Amino acid sequence: MTIHLDHTIVPARDKEGSARFFARIFGLEYSGPVSHFAPVKINDQLTIDFDNWDQFERHHYAFKVSEPEFDGIFDRVKAEGLAYGSGPRSAEDMAINRRHGGRGFYFRDPNGHLLEVLTA
Repeated sequence: MTIHLDHTIVPARDKEGSARFFARIFGLEYSGPVSHFAPVKINDQLTIDFDNWDQFERHHYAFKVSEPEFDGIFDRVKAEGLAYGSGPRSAEDMAINRRHGGRGFYFRDPNGHLLEVLTA
């Protein structure tokens, strides 16, 4: 049996603004709300459903990507002037890491969630 994560709900102050931000940075499409969610399809197996919540804890979401995808995401993060960093406790040191033979970095979305992008 193969088990995979189908979707997850990400709490947001502005679900549509958050979905647009996420799609723009990750090079994905956002087609508008579906029911009361603002979904962004990551791939054929995973969708992130942004939803408005008044209060929530900030979470960490990590995405393994290819080297070309990493370059595109990293370029878009820098073009938007977002702070980024080499680790979860150094998310604003404006450096990337080279762990496990790959590259990685962290940055925060408009809701304060910590997003991680890594290649290995």
